Order: sequence, then structure tokens, then C-alpha cells
Amino acid sequence: MPPESNLYVVPSAAPSSSNNTMDTVRVVLEKFGKKVNVAAKKTEDFARDFWQHLKTGPSIADAAMGRIAQITKVVIPLHQIRSVNPTASKAKLGEKYTQVVSIDNHEFWFMGLVNYDSAVKNLQEAVQDARI
Repeated sequence: MPPESNLYVVPSAAPSSSNNTMDTVRVVLEKFGKKVNVAAKKTEDFARDFWQHLKTGPSIADAAMGRIAQITKVVIPLHQIRSVNPTASKAKLGEKYTQVVSIDNHEFWFMGLVNYDSAVKNLQEAVQDARI
């Protein structure tokens, strides 16, 4: 039976695959190029800021240690903690914060934790264990 007489077979013109493929590749490469440019700009800004910070110290080691010493250290006894709440920025999805609330309603906000999920889990378990 010829394909023209079969109700289930609909002949169609072959798409011009070379133009469509080239257009698709061009669009994908343009998007990728834009993302690479944004990442490169962020990397350059970070490197420039970091280098500027290191140059302003008496030595690179002193500047690095000074930067580490600037980090505020907070010690809260576990029995003084009411809750540990993980939160995320609505504006920047990658930014995650941890809110620690003391029994006298003081709030402490922490960000930049190296292993966020593990830190929140361990804090919550430690507070829970301290209540038992």
C-alpha cells in the first residue's frame, strides 16, 4: 500500500536541519558566552578585592591573619538557645543564613558556613540534646 493511501502515515517535508541546527548552536553558544562573561567578571572582582586587601597589610601573612581575626566569635551556652532556624535569602537563592535565637530573645545571624546543611543539622541536634 503506498504511503499516500495510508490514513496513519502523513508525509511531510524534511526540515532544513542544517539551518535549524546552526541557529540552535548559535543561541546556545551565545547564552554560554554571556554566563562565562558574568563568571569571569565576578572572579576578576573577587581577585582584585582580595589582592587589594593583601597589599594593604604589612605582609601577606599579617594581612591574611588580620582578616581571619576580624571574624566575630560568638559563644552561646546550649541551654541558653531557644531555636536554630535555617533561612535563605529571597533575593539571592544561593545565600543561606542560620538564625539562632536565645531564651531572652536575642537573635544571632550566621552566614558563610562551609557546610551549611551539616552545620544546621548539628546545631539543631545539639540544642535538642541539651534540653533532654
